[in-house]
Amino acid sequence: SSLSIFPPSAVHVDSPPTIPTLTTSYAHGTSSKSLLFSTVGGSLQASAERFPDREAVVFLQDGVRKTFSQLQQDVDQAAAGLLALGLKRGDRLGMWGPNTYEWVLFQFASAKAGIILVSVNPAYQVQELEFALRKVGCNAIVCPTQFKTQKYCDMLRQICPEMDTAIPGSVKSARLPDLHTVIVTDSRQPGMYHLEDVMQAGSSQHMQQLEELQKKLSFDDPINIQFTSGTTGNPKGATLSHHNIVNNAYFIGMRLGYDWRSQVRVCLPVPMYHCFGSVGGGIVMATHGITLVSPSTGYDGRANLAAMESERCTFVYGTPTMYIDMLGQPDLAKFDLSSVEGGIMAGSPCPPEIVKKVISTMGIKEFVIAYGTTETSPVSFCGFPTDNLERKSETVGCIASHIEAKVVDPGSGQLVPLGISGELMIRGYCVMLEYWGDVAKTDECIAKDRWYKTGDIASLDKYGFCRIEGRIKDMIIRGGENIYPAEIEQFLHTHPKVQEAQIAHFKIPRYVTFVNDYPLTVSGKIQKNKLREQTEKFLAL
Repeated sequence: SSLSIFPPSAVHVDSPPTIPTLTTSYAHGTSSKSLLFSTVGGSLQASAERFPDREAVVFLQDGVRKTFSQLQQDVDQAAAGLLALGLKRGDRLGMWGPNTYEWVLFQFASAKAGIILVSVNPAYQVQELEFALRKVGCNAIVCPTQFKTQKYCDMLRQICPEMDTAIPGSVKSARLPDLHTVIVTDSRQPGMYHLEDVMQAGSSQHMQQLEELQKKLSFDDPINIQFTSGTTGNPKGATLSHHNIVNNAYFIGMRLGYDWRSQVRVCLPVPMYHCFGSVGGGIVMATHGITLVSPSTGYDGRANLAAMESERCTFVYGTPTMYIDMLGQPDLAKFDLSSVEGGIMAGSPCPPEIVKKVISTMGIKEFVIAYGTTETSPVSFCGFPTDNLERKSETVGCIASHIEAKVVDPGSGQLVPLGISGELMIRGYCVMLEYWGDVAKTDECIAKDRWYKTGDIASLDKYGFCRIEGRIKDMIIRGGENIYPAEIEQFLHTHPKVQEAQIAHFKIPRYVTFVNDYPLTVSGKIQKNKLREQTEKFLAL
């Protein structure tokens, strides 16, 4: 064949690749399974019809259990209610709060109504909230009254004092001109709707309107705006389509074997506002008909272990920080985790020593690392449950289905030889539509040929597995050598008395600081900008 003159680039990933096919740093994950063309709402509807009596979600702290049939009924009622309140296709609805049933409810209700869900970090303070809502022009926001020290309604009033005298649904705010509707999940407040108002607002006419709308929705429509973590500056609104997140969720599940395992029950302590929770949790639930078990409203390592035992969970998700916390629970050995077959670690760099401890100490044999970014919906590499220990701990897995990856020289943009480090770039159905309202930032990271620049330094092997070595902007050049903080962090993790390690640049070099904990995002990433600020204040004393 004349095609034989071209170097092989395809890696068939329906199962772990056993034949080395790559000869250069470009990989294309091929699959016998085609891409789906479903919407978020259509995916849930399909599972509700297939598994009506199966549990879809369990929120242990609030005592909520819903079957797929019950969830679908609530979603339809809430979606019709949103239409009754005057919200329409293309509007933006912010979901601001911790992991509760209402988060999942509005994730799917907004999608069914064609309303773009804006995932708002539950830890945001007034300034951050105002920035996010203004950036995407939020028309409505859903939140609880408060959670722990976060007084959500009070913060909204600080930004929009007009709410105190407004009629619900008719807020006119000087600082948030697009916002007109606030929905509170657990109390009645001046100028705001209660959740019950929404659930009762939809008439048969609105139900009919909702049904007609399903014929007009396109799987290419934007349906979710997820803000990047903002660990180094102001967050940007990654805009994702139905096609982005439905397919990513579908192929995450396929990689983990959710299509053939019976009664998959996932312990989900990761935050729903983050792509790990909303796509890897919520949308995977819809596409594969699995059960999500939320151990607690806010993160609680002991509650995770108790949930895995009492609910007989078969999988668990978590960031490295969460697994470190679970491993550190003094009574870990008392919990029966025998039902847990597998798990995913993702969200931030995964130290090999922690991966090994999870497998050996918690007994989770089919454990994998997943790698991705919010901008890629999120997963682009993921391990196979049957991979050997070296692949599980030293790589971030194999190229995902229907995704292209290449490793290039950051300066020239040219492909580097196989096994050599360079900048990782991703292309395929998973790449976001844009950063909402920010053409310049979008063009910085997505080239005209649709390659997304991850900013991560990585290398590929001949089987399509990837190693992440660090961030380009974090690279340290010393004595002519490139040193990546991740390498140092991984070494420090081998010491038995080091629980967590983090390397960051400082204006004043050559200092080592020891702390009891780090400033974290809700997804468990170290906020290096705040870490620098704290350390520099300390050094200035």
